[in-house]
Amino acid sequence: MKKVLVLAVLLAMAGTISPVFAGGTEGHPGKVSGKSVGAAALSLLVWPGIGQVILDNPVEKNCTHAILGLTGIFRFWSAYDAFVDRKGGVWHNRI
Repeated sequence: MKKVLVLAVLLAMAGTISPVFAGGTEGHPGKVSGKSVGAAALSLLVWPGIGQVILDNPVEKNCTHAILGLTGIFRFWSAYDAFVDRKGGVWHNRI
């Protein structure tokens, strides 16, 4: 039980500071909407890149998110990227 609580607290703390790291990128956040919330949930739970497709991002960005989704941690970034409907980004607007 203690391990579960410690893990929950660590995840909550990581979730509060993650937008701080995202602020230094070249992307421009859009607006959070029902569509972006659904896209973020799909990127997190199903596969990164699906949320980018739903939000009509360029094919290069969709493919990059899908390929980098093979790494487990990228799911969280892709979900955040979809949640705020971020346009542009680094690496030629792919991430």
